[in-house]
Amino acid sequence: MMTLSKLRTVISEISTFQNKVAYRAFPVGEAPALPFVCYLDTVTNNFYADNKVYAVIQNEDVELYTATKSETTEAALETALNDNGLVWEKSEVYLEDENCYEIIYTLTL
Repeated sequence: MMTLSKLRTVISEISTFQNKVAYRAFPVGEAPALPFVCYLDTVTNNFYADNKVYAVIQNEDVELYTATKSETTEAALETALNDNGLVWEKSEVYLEDENCYEIIYTLTL
């Protein structure tokens, strides 16, 4: 079963992101050079019945930040997610204030 700590390990093992992975955000002034990844819990979509939660279904966002659009970098992350049996959806936005792309992978653990 995939856990939040295992997800971090999966991402950190990608050579591009070694020492470039943080939960939610890097401390102010300590973000590494782009590209880097942040991951975070977003919301649960639990399975419940009879006033009980039978299974906690945690949704996560994996946020890839890059200076330029890089299909190679995205493919490396997507391959790692796929190889570990993670199903994901992808969206993208350009952050003008930060001058970078944010590619968000939404997945369920």
